[in-house]
Amino acid sequence: MIRSPLRAGIALACALSLSACGGGDGDVYIGGSVSGVTKEGLVLTNNGGDDLAVPANASEFFFNTRVETDAGYDVKVKAVPPNVDGIENCFVSGGSGRAVFTITTVRVACRIRTHALTGNVIGLGSATGLVLVNGTDRQTITPSGTDPQAFSMAPVTEDLPYGVTILAQPTGRQCTVENATGTMRATDIGNVVVRCV
Repeated sequence: MIRSPLRAGIALACALSLSACGGGDGDVYIGGSVSGVTKEGLVLTNNGGDDLAVPANASEFFFNTRVETDAGYDVKVKAVPPNVDGIENCFVSGGSGRAVFTITTVRVACRIRTHALTGNVIGLGSATGLVLVNGTDRQTITPSGTDPQAFSMAPVTEDLPYGVTILAQPTGRQCTVENATGTMRATDIGNVVVRCV
């Protein structure tokens, strides 16, 4: 039979060993919100070793492994989706601190790359007043004297839809839009045609 002081020493050694190793699952969850993730590929890591793959279109996340109460947490981006240009374009705020209770305040926001949306106006001549729109983007086309005349809309986020329409017709002309709608691919769109007669 193990004597009492020896038994206490073994228990203390076991406790110290568990403490040094993290002791398995703790009590506190680490998580928060995520935005700008439209494709698979975002991977977050906590304390440099606990990885979490965040699914596409997720709005929140929680790491599967809990941490001990009052332990530190440090959330970083380990990998990004294919429509984000590098880890530096996924931003973490509130990503580190001490976990005295469940953490829900980590914020991860990714900036999806954008691409040009351009085209040509044919037959505008010297007519004024043509206004094109794509969502909230509004472009007034001033005649340049060239035919065709190039135009540019604001860049569009990859994977989002676009639709160029005519808000106002030019004086004395009637215009229509060809190749007006689609979903922004991984390269620029330059085939929109505004044809005026």
